[in-house]
Amino acid sequence: MSEQPIEERAQSHGACLCGGAGPVLSDLLKRLGPSDPVRRHFDQARVEILKGLRTMIDERIQTLSQAHAKGTKVTVE
Repeated sequence: MSEQPIEERAQSHGACLCGGAGPVLSDLLKRLGPSDPVRRHFDQARVEILKGLRTMIDERIQTLSQAHAKGTKVTVE
């Protein structure tokens, strides 16, 4: 991150459409957002949710594959 104060960075970007508010808003959102440990926790939780969804899909594929298996069981005496 730049060592310039927020106001100076906003003034140096005054020619953009946001009127220099971009860097100020970015800094504000970083301050309001979760800390790094919290962010890492949520990232790991997101990975676990995706793994769970993958397992559900794999189970469904397995069930559908078995239901459409060719052949019939016949008991032979």
